[in-house]
Amino acid sequence: MSLKDKIPGYDFVVIPYHISQSMVAALKNHFPGKKLRVIGVTGTNGKTTTCFMIWKMLNCAGFKTGLMTTVAWGVPGLSKEALSRDGHPVDKLPDNDGLVKQIEHMTTADSFTLNRRMKTIKNAGAEFLVLEVTSHALAQFRTLGIPIEIAVMTNVTHEHLDYHKTFERYVEAKTKLFRHADYGIINADDPSADRFKQATPDNNYITYGIKSGKMKAKSIKLSATGVKYSFGDINPIEITTQIPGEFNVYNSMAAALVGRRLGLSGEQISKGIASLTEVEGRMNRLLLGQPYEVIVDFAHTPDAFEKVFSSVKAPSKSGRIISLFGGAGRRDESTRAERGEIAGKFSDICIITEDDSRDESPVSIMEMFRDGCKKAGMKDSSIIMEPDRKKAIKKAIALARKGDLVLILGKGHEKTILRADGPHAFEDLKVTSKAIEESLSKA
Repeated sequence: MSLKDKIPGYDFVVIPYHISQSMVAALKNHFPGKKLRVIGVTGTNGKTTTCFMIWKMLNCAGFKTGLMTTVAWGVPGLSKEALSRDGHPVDKLPDNDGLVKQIEHMTTADSFTLNRRMKTIKNAGAEFLVLEVTSHALAQFRTLGIPIEIAVMTNVTHEHLDYHKTFERYVEAKTKLFRHADYGIINADDPSADRFKQATPDNNYITYGIKSGKMKAKSIKLSATGVKYSFGDINPIEITTQIPGEFNVYNSMAAALVGRRLGLSGEQISKGIASLTEVEGRMNRLLLGQPYEVIVDFAHTPDAFEKVFSSVKAPSKSGRIISLFGGAGRRDESTRAERGEIAGKFSDICIITEDDSRDESPVSIMEMFRDGCKKAGMKDSSIIMEPDRKKAIKKAIALARKGDLVLILGKGHEKTILRADGPHAFEDLKVTSKAIEESLSKA
């Protein structure tokens, strides 16, 4: 049971607290959001990849642009000295792109961290900021005082109902990003599109999609290495991504429309999006010389499961799909069996393991996923239960043979796993890579 359930009048007490926190944080840092041209991206899935595409596109076009997402935050040229000067931890240093990896299991940081990071990004010379914005952040007014020049909606499906309680309240929180935005970019294929249109002031928005929308993707070509398509009737723009999956048609088109709104040329948009080679933990292909395919992805909602499974296939006709996944404790319990059913429908072997179980029984969570797999018609012999995620990954790699596809789902970029006694260092990409290398050394 959450605090919202335990404390009578929770919203009446806590909302003013959140508002005052955000106001103090903005004032203390001299309202850094007002000094940047902010592009806010919200949605259930695709937010991080869309943010990276926009960030890469703008920087490639010559506009110094900051980034704040689930995966990382920073700006090109960010230095250790700047981090130290502004009071940021310096144990996590910027990479060559000026980005600092985020370890916290939080997309939009608390208001004080958010404003301090924006201040640092502005002081580093940024003109733009691409900000990933969650429903939690919007419900808790963490972005209060940050003018949004462009608001982007990727899609909205069931998530975080443990917090919002109803899908209606979840959507309502998401639309808050659009209410004071100068311009909106909305996925017309999403059932909630009309809600976002209504929220955007003066009907100042554009819609996009594959089936509908003012801007529709045409001549779509999907491959294991990316997607290609074009959009626009007059002077159409050709888009190529280096990240696979039909969902990246949507993500890249949203990014491209940001570019159009800001006056970038078709060539600048195309080159910028094509230059993004990968986003950590998002459809990452591990190519270490193994005779089977391995993909690591952050997918952890029913919609994300559907999109990942429907966009991939085993490298050979006789190849199997081996999927590994689990579910977070105290999060969206109602979707566990649904995710298990989706995985069971597409997989030949399902390996169910731990995720961020927190103080909930990992085995109890796993059993809910197993029920879903069985509902999809999977036999017990095709379902493996392994509570230890490291052992589970090793098992998945040990089972893989030539022509198979192994999907490691749920944690993606995350650097820790949350158990009852707190966080433990754990990275799917590193653990999986090591398992592959050990397997190859024994071959």
